[in-house]
Amino acid sequence: MHYIVTGGAGYLGSHMTAYLHENGHRVTILDNFSNSDYDAFSRLQSICDNSINLMELDLRDQGKLNAAFITASLKEPVAAVLHFAGLKAVGESSRDPLLYYRNNLESTMSLIEAMEKHKVHSLVFSSSATVYGTPEILPVNESARLNTTNPYGATKLICEDILRDVALSKTDSPWRIAILRYFNPVGAHRSGKIGEKPQGTPNNLMPYVFDVATGKRREVNVFGSDYDTKDGTGVRDYIHVTDLIEGHAAALRYLQNNKGVEAFNLGTGEGYSVLDMIRRTEMITKQPVPYVFTARRPGDLGTVYADPGKAKTLLQWQAKRTLDDMISDQWRWQNNLK
Repeated sequence: MHYIVTGGAGYLGSHMTAYLHENGHRVTILDNFSNSDYDAFSRLQSICDNSINLMELDLRDQGKLNAAFITASLKEPVAAVLHFAGLKAVGESSRDPLLYYRNNLESTMSLIEAMEKHKVHSLVFSSSATVYGTPEILPVNESARLNTTNPYGATKLICEDILRDVALSKTDSPWRIAILRYFNPVGAHRSGKIGEKPQGTPNNLMPYVFDVATGKRREVNVFGSDYDTKDGTGVRDYIHVTDLIEGHAAALRYLQNNKGVEAFNLGTGEGYSVLDMIRRTEMITKQPVPYVFTARRPGDLGTVYADPGKAKTLLQWQAKRTLDDMISDQWRWQNNLK
């Protein structure tokens, strides 16, 4: 089959692209390289035998986007779109909310319009656990109240609402949409050739931790030491990127037999604190990771971890890789960047 992957040169999109290629599918990437670079794409091509078709564009440019769908469909019809493209940093979204609303909402609406025009009605949407805000009950499941605490999460929640409204706007709607609410992806491809490589200062914990472990940065800033957790630092559900991508593949299979819109948590169901992650990284890498406590960031939460039971039941998927796998694979990738 032929799939379009938006944001396919980024962290998650590149792993999705590699997975699809490894399983015999054709892939077209749409990416503007706002959160990636050409070296990352070159590494991806080396995994995929230089077979990936790249179209560099901003999804908000309707003219270029429509042309991309036409060109992509010439060799083989597009079966589905996997939509990873978007800005994704909680802290940055609080500092510049309009940037996030403009980018994440407009790009998703533009993509849906193009898909409708070109009669591609299967979509896997990259959402986030941030749509839950502060959970009332843990672990958090898909029926929990949606009440995000930051602009990034708000853009994801609004996009979810848009997708539901579009899918339900017609009797016998052709739309098949899986909304995947990620918890915290970490790790890297088993080859060590692709992984998370943020532009500038990392916004996520583990790339920052590994920058310190490799000596690129002096210390980790731990945002908040007074949460109601075992050690006062934030607790999150970390999931190996390969498990996450296998969840997308399961969602594609699900959509082949199911119309409408369905949301799924992709997580492990286990929570680890910031200090857990730092200490485990030190243990596996044999490198010191000094840290300092600093003030909480706006929009950050104390504890969030998933109930992945729905995905296990309906998608026949569950995370298999351990925390040590996540850290070991990311360390291999980090060392390949030297």
